[in-house]
Amino acid sequence: MTDCNNNYYQLAKKIKQWGKSLGFQHVGISDIDLSEQTPAFLDWLQKGYHGTMGFMAEHGDKRYRPEKLHEGTASIISVRMDYLPPSAQFAKTLQNPEKAYISRYALGRDYHKVMRNKLKKLGQQIADELGEPNLNFRPFVDSAPVLERPIAEKAGIGWVGKHSLILSKEAGSWFFLGELFLPISLPTDEPVAEQCGKCVACITTCPTGAIVAPYVVDSRKCISYLTIEQKGAIPEEFRTQLSNRIYGCDDCQLICPWNRFAPLTEEADFTPREKLHPAKLLELWQWSEKEFLDNTQGNPIRRIGYASWLRNIAVALGNAPMSLEIIQQLQERLNTVNELVDEHIVWALKQQESKAESLNLDSRKLKRLIKAINIGLPRDA
Repeated sequence: MTDCNNNYYQLAKKIKQWGKSLGFQHVGISDIDLSEQTPAFLDWLQKGYHGTMGFMAEHGDKRYRPEKLHEGTASIISVRMDYLPPSAQFAKTLQNPEKAYISRYALGRDYHKVMRNKLKKLGQQIADELGEPNLNFRPFVDSAPVLERPIAEKAGIGWVGKHSLILSKEAGSWFFLGELFLPISLPTDEPVAEQCGKCVACITTCPTGAIVAPYVVDSRKCISYLTIEQKGAIPEEFRTQLSNRIYGCDDCQLICPWNRFAPLTEEADFTPREKLHPAKLLELWQWSEKEFLDNTQGNPIRRIGYASWLRNIAVALGNAPMSLEIIQQLQERLNTVNELVDEHIVWALKQQESKAESLNLDSRKLKRLIKAINIGLPRDA
């Protein structure tokens, strides 16, 4: 099953047609040789840019040796699935400090489940076409040690931009990637040339300077990492830069010129949930743990857990304009969850109190106003 004969050329064409019928906007094919891409990945690990994401360094060479991750793999199908929803107004949300900014990809249904199901169907179609019901294929969607971006680049999905994401002339970068490992040697697609040119917009716009060099991101500074992967406290040096971003960050994509051409998604599952977008910070802050679990069921946000969710929102509330209601809500949460959340609440309260002082609201008057809120009196009482 390793000869690229005419039958496999025809099969490759069918695979691309089937993939598009399943809802993938681009289907490419790569071989399994990642030797050219491996040194950059190992250097990234050596510099500690993966932060606390220990899983990036685990599994030995399986991450860059696909045949070791899934025995018998000879070709990889790489797919692109667009997720940009219509009428999103994300920039408007980012500019409103009282609203919660959640990364575009995380507003709908969990893409892992959506894409994995489609990739399994694609694998079954290939098995049926070959008359091999036990064909040893395996789908992956950002859930195993797979170098998905180098694979996508080799498969002609796009080129690696200076923000380290895959870019496409037709779709910008607002898309997910998935892979299907196959035990047959299919004809491969040609990579596309990089077209970032001299543009460094993504590097200069990053709020925390996480893009430390073209194509290199230090995760430890990245807001997406800090709000999603970071399990402990968010370093104080980055908290003000988070602004109202409570889950992920899209700044490097929002500024990218290629995203002017990004198409809207055709997948209904990626439509933003009303309770997540647009939402006020205080509305999300008031969720109980049950409400958090209920409202994020089937959504990628759920995996960070309730405490990290509150940790992130506390930072955003500290960054918001001075508000007696915010101060009250922060105080009411003290000593109700855990020490991690308390640490960020205390920080947020200090931020709010500092703003109150700049507005010439002395602490005594502030306490009286807070008490007035608590007993339902007018704020100017």
